[in-house]
Amino acid sequence: MAEEKENKYHMIKRVLIIILIANFAVSAAKIIIGYLTKSLSLSADGFHSFSDGASNIIGLISITLASKPIDEEHPYGHKKIETMASLIIGGMLVFLTYNIVVQSIQKFFNQTEIIVSLESIMILLSTLFINIFVAYYENKQGKKYNSSFLIADSIHTKSDIFVSIGVLTTLVCIKLGLPSTIDVFVSIVVAGFILYAAYEIFKDAYNVLIDSRILDEKNIKDVVMKTFNNVKDVHKIRSRGGKDYIFVDMHIKVNPNLKVTEVHSLVHDIDKAIKKKDNRVVETIIHVEPFK
Repeated sequence: MAEEKENKYHMIKRVLIIILIANFAVSAAKIIIGYLTKSLSLSADGFHSFSDGASNIIGLISITLASKPIDEEHPYGHKKIETMASLIIGGMLVFLTYNIVVQSIQKFFNQTEIIVSLESIMILLSTLFINIFVAYYENKQGKKYNSSFLIADSIHTKSDIFVSIGVLTTLVCIKLGLPSTIDVFVSIVVAGFILYAAYEIFKDAYNVLIDSRILDEKNIKDVVMKTFNNVKDVHKIRSRGGKDYIFVDMHIKVNPNLKVTEVHSLVHDIDKAIKKKDNRVVETIIHVEPFK
């Protein structure tokens, strides 16, 4: 099991490195084009892509720390380090949103001409396709390895796709003769997407930190009641954790005539059945009561 977890973390790190390279390439292209064309919305989109790369670096660090084994000071492991990393990314996005809004207001009162070329549109299209690949690949690998960080980061990356489409639309509109002021309004829309991505990250992290319910109690009860005849009732079912690690505890009522060894074996079998039903479950705590 330990070797399987170590391999899982190794694969997640490899995914993050691939995505990091792609994000920085996209970011550099957008920022350079934005600077050359004097497009605020494109530059903002580029820095948003840069934040994707920065989040990948934070992800690499957090995954390394989160993969540390259980010790005396951390009996439940170090998985919440990923949650803390998500909060940092969310904070970065909020700060970036603030900067974009401020720059948009400044540009509204100090208009500059935006230069739009066919080359810039083609390069932006290329970066858009890269973003689509990154979002799809990261989400797919996140589900494959049950990585909460990869799944959350893929949601962050997906916002780039819609942002890039908005920026591309702006450049085309300006090329067709619309006023450059449209760039300011698109920048605000870009900021809105970034802020929404931050909201999603904060929401997921919040649910983990306050131990929100992860599993449906009915599904757990069905597994236990339908599989084990000696269990007469299941109640006080609780679950907490993240997308890739879940702790479950419950109370069960059994025949009071069962021997201690039989109850012990039953508890272990229930634990195995629940983990087989959902491999994200890392630990179950079962309190046994006599059925009357």
